[in-house]
Parts: sequence; C-alpha cells; structure tokens
Amino acid sequence: MNILILGSGGRESAFAWKISQSEKCSKLFIAPGNAGTSAYGKNVNLKPTDFEGIKKFVLGNAVKMVLVGPEEPLVKGIHDYFLADEELRRIPVIGPQSEGAKLEGSKDFSKKFMMKHGIPTAAFKTFTKANLQEGFKYLESQKLPIVLKADGLAGGKGVLICTTLKEAQQELQQMLQADKFGEAGSKVIIEQFLEGIELSVFVLTDGNSYKILPEAKDYKRIGEGDTGLNTGGMGSVSPVPFADADFMRKVEERVILPTINGLKSDGIPYKGFIFIGLMNDAGNPYVIEYNVRMGDPETESVIPRIESDFVDLLLGVAEGNLDQKELIVSEKIATTIMLVAGGYPGEYLKGRGITGIDNVRHSIVFHAGTESDNGVIKSAGGRVLAITSLKDTLFDSVQTATADAGRIYYDGRYFRHDIGQDLFP
Repeated sequence: MNILILGSGGRESAFAWKISQSEKCSKLFIAPGNAGTSAYGKNVNLKPTDFEGIKKFVLGNAVKMVLVGPEEPLVKGIHDYFLADEELRRIPVIGPQSEGAKLEGSKDFSKKFMMKHGIPTAAFKTFTKANLQEGFKYLESQKLPIVLKADGLAGGKGVLICTTLKEAQQELQQMLQADKFGEAGSKVIIEQFLEGIELSVFVLTDGNSYKILPEAKDYKRIGEGDTGLNTGGMGSVSPVPFADADFMRKVEERVILPTINGLKSDGIPYKGFIFIGLMNDAGNPYVIEYNVRMGDPETESVIPRIESDFVDLLLGVAEGNLDQKELIVSEKIATTIMLVAGGYPGEYLKGRGITGIDNVRHSIVFHAGTESDNGVIKSAGGRVLAITSLKDTLFDSVQTATADAGRIYYDGRYFRHDIGQDLFP
C-alpha cells in the first residue's frame, strides 16, 4: 500500500525509516519531509495543514493511509476533513479527530477530562482576562513554585514555572492582557507544581483496544546538568530504569485505562497515538499533559526498539483490530542525542553545511531540521539531527550515541554530552 507521512522533523524521519522496512508499504511519501527522509521515500512539497493540497495528492497517488506526525493538522481537523469527504473517507488517517485532539489543543479541556475520569493530575484552576484579579488572588493562596500554562498550542513555549509570587502575577498579566502567547494564552491554567522525575509513556489505540509502546525519558534543558532554557528536547532514553513493572502497572490502571474508557464514555472517537507526560512522584504516576501524537525526540528512541511490523500495527488502528496485532519490543536500550543549531533555542543559525554524517557507523542518524541544497545537506531548523544508538547496555548506548554525535560537524553545532548519564546505576 502507498503511505503518506505528514511532517518534517526527527519524529517523521523515524517513522519513515521504520515504515520503509515493511513489506506492506509499496510507496512511501513524506510531506514535506527533510534532507534525510528522501532516503526512505519521496518528499512532497506540501504543508501538513494544506488539506486541499493533501487531498489532491492522496487521490492522485493512490495513497491508502495517512500518518500524521505533528499536532497542528490534527487540532485543525485533518481527520474530520477526510471523513467528511466522499472521496477520502475510506482512506484511514492515523491521528484523532479534532474533538480528541483537544486533549493537546486545550489544556483546560484536558485537565477537566482528567478530573472527570479520576486520572491523577496536579490541582488547577483556569482564568481568562475577565477574571484576572481572581487569578491574582488565587496565586496568593498557592504554594511556590507554581506553573502557568497557556490553554492552546504555543509551539512548546506556553508553560512557565514561576518561583515567586511577583513573577507569577506578572506572567499571568503578560499572558492574559499583553497576549504573550497570542490566542493560545486567552485562557491560562494555574497549576500546582509536581515534584519527581518525568517520563513519557506512549499508547497506540484503535479507540477500543490499545498497545503500550516503549516509554522514554527526554531532556528538555539546553545546558548540561539540566540547566538553562527549555527546548523542544535535547535527547531521550528508552527504556526508563525507574519505570519498573510495578510503576507501569500503576500507569496502566490509573492513567491509561481511565483515559481510553473516558474517551469512549464521552463519545470521543480516537484512532492514533496518545503521548502521556508523567511525573513519577514517590512511585506514583501523575499526568502532566497529554499530546495526541508521538513526541520528539522520544520517537527516535522508541521506534528503533519496536521489532514488529509498524505498518501492521497502524493497520490494526485503521481496521479496529489492534488487539489482534503483535507488539514485539527489543530489550536493547536506545539513546538519542540531538544536534542543534548555534543560538538555539533562541534565534539560531541556518543554512550551515553539514559534514561527517557518513562517519557515523554504530548509530542511526535521523534528520530533523535539514534541507538539501543542490545535493549539499544544510541546517534548516533549531534541532538539526538526532543520533540514536541501540545497544545491550545503557552505558554502551550512551557512549556510542555521544561519540557518534561528535563525528558530525557544522558551524555552530552543539549537543549535550550528559544525556542518559543520570540514569547510570
């Protein structure tokens, strides 16, 4: 079958790498893709939110499945668009309809969903410009630090952790009155700060049954030792040593089952991935957030550990028989290190020629923000390349990925040398 992946980052590179290995895939297209995805399929110059352009391409190229990488087309309703079109409705879209995508598209919606279905999460309250003064008073009654979250999609920048009351009140005012995050911040969730260790759990569901994919831990801060500004992710490790069988049993019983059953009882159809950002607080899981797609860079660690035919799993989602599919997960450990552009996560360098990719022998190189300029691979995004090593031990995985990251060069190249080291016994 012909398959179309929507997106252009490291996540989509990992999807393309894995799907291209399946005998069930005849032709693979990636829209728009990047300089690396062209090794696995054909890049198509289409934006993931250009629904009419996607329709024309899908019909013109006999595409029989669409896998949506990023959240924006899902929140904007690409799945609904397909279902509403007579010519497209039989072509499965892997990713929820817009109602289900609210789990990521609206923090207020997702928090209320969790409270309704008894899913453990931090205490919260939502405020708008109309009740800003109430928000100030609410902050006065809360323990510090405190978390402020823009309700809508804010490009990963809409979450602030405030350590003083003055800072929290100023930021709340900036978000609600000064449109710091635009329309995304028209509602702000004030949330209790959770202590513990974060991890990401990924679920694939056909709306009834589900498979728990490998979990991962990602590293958000730009600086070593988890210092500096937040980023889209500087690396990840899978599996996570502290997510043992007992903890994962709690995650399934307290979080995953109530989430799947809650969607069903609320009449929200859901076919696709659920990314559950969790805090491990003294052995108990609390949900920080939902995403309605796979994470990045976690995907680059999770996908290489899946040994089953990935297309077969996606067909299980499309056909509603995921429970009949087999998920085989490697016991090996994957470490992913992101190479980023100079200046990232602020204003960063672009268009820098990349050398040394061919020197990587023991890891997989997933392209993230790259482009091909007359055959020369150049940087085109903040996060440029993801280097993933799959080894028998955590130490070997971390050491190999770090060494291979160092074999690649471009002007302004930067990566963290400590990814995964906090997990060493």
